[in-house]
Amino acid sequence: MTDTHKLVSEFEHLTALERHIIDRYIRRERLGPVPRRAPLTFGERVADHVASFGGSWTFIGIAAAAIIVWMVINARMSTPLDAFPFILLNLILSCLAALQAPIIMMSQNRQAAHDRLDAQHDYEINSKAELEIVALHAKIDEIRDQKWAELLSLQERQLALLAELAARDRG
Repeated sequence: MTDTHKLVSEFEHLTALERHIIDRYIRRERLGPVPRRAPLTFGERVADHVASFGGSWTFIGIAAAAIIVWMVINARMSTPLDAFPFILLNLILSCLAALQAPIIMMSQNRQAAHDRLDAQHDYEINSKAELEIVALHAKIDEIRDQKWAELLSLQERQLALLAELAARDRG
């Protein structure tokens, strides 16, 4: 099997992304910066803010304080709005959790999609850099081999000159 057939055989086993990287490498195209993302919609911005605030110590502190205040007020009132075991409070917290969880998931799903794009872009850059490094190694090896050939040629000429000088001394 010739080298060309081996190369074609190997190329057929590559994924579409790997072929795309090699194609861009051959055409000497730069990969450039991370692709720009589309502007966030209103819902995405809200989801990000809810996820950011809902996953903070500030939210935990405010929620804990609100729960304690609710319980203290209702425990001290003569006719409480929500008597022990605080069923209304449980209902409010359950509704909050039921609404907050999917909003946080939307934000996380969007961020995961962005992370996948970033990872793919990083992979393309790293793969292209690897190809460039291999090409540089090949060029350096070629230059080294050429210099060795030149050195051997020079050495042969020097030996021939030395042999000629030695023959003159004898003669």
